[in-house]
Amino acid sequence: MKTKIPVLSIVVLLVGALTLTGCALFQAQQQTAAPANVRTLSVNGTGKVVLVPDIAYINIGVHSEAPDVSSALDNNNALATAISDALQAEGVELKDIQTANFNVYPMQQYDNMGQITGTVYVVDNTVYITVRNLSTLGKLLDVAISSGANNIYGINFDIADRDSALASARDLAIKDAQTKALSVAGVAGVQLGEVQAISATNSSYVQPYSAYGMGGGGAASQEPSVPVSAGQIVITYDVNLTYAIK
Repeated sequence: MKTKIPVLSIVVLLVGALTLTGCALFQAQQQTAAPANVRTLSVNGTGKVVLVPDIAYINIGVHSEAPDVSSALDNNNALATAISDALQAEGVELKDIQTANFNVYPMQQYDNMGQITGTVYVVDNTVYITVRNLSTLGKLLDVAISSGANNIYGINFDIADRDSALASARDLAIKDAQTKALSVAGVAGVQLGEVQAISATNSSYVQPYSAYGMGGGGAASQEPSVPVSAGQIVITYDVNLTYAIK
């Protein structure tokens, strides 16, 4: 014999089940949203490291012009080879001499009336030099120019072990932020909890100073043919720490 369940009873049961489910979801949402009510304290910290550069990069250019492509190339190649040989003779390793850019193009010649009088071919060769011994930098520039370099596009100074310098600045920045957080919390009469968020940025710049000789300490420095000032590199690291307040 089949038992008939009134339709009204089924509806009541369904409504009850949905109500219980809704309560459970509401409680879960309340638990998830709880961290939004955590009180926090945010502080900034800065770390700065000042170092003397120990490596330099030079962009040396060789510019040649000739009535035909072959002559322009031959002239440019001869000059580039002479520069490379001269730099190696001064102790620069071949791995530190790299071709960075090489262009060949025609250039039309004009008279005073704006009429084309002919065409010459131009070859531009840029060589990227890594200098690991800064005491030789001035002399290397002089050697390169004497050997045929007719363009010096710039000198960039840097730190060979930049990762270690950044790590030192970062550690100083974090300690600075931690000290500030403890100080603020102490004055406010609260206790710090765990770190909730960290953000960081870093930058560096060269701080020049007047110095022609590249010697160090109290020893007399040798005056190079080309005066060079390496200056100092300042690496700055900034952090922001957000703490929970207990």
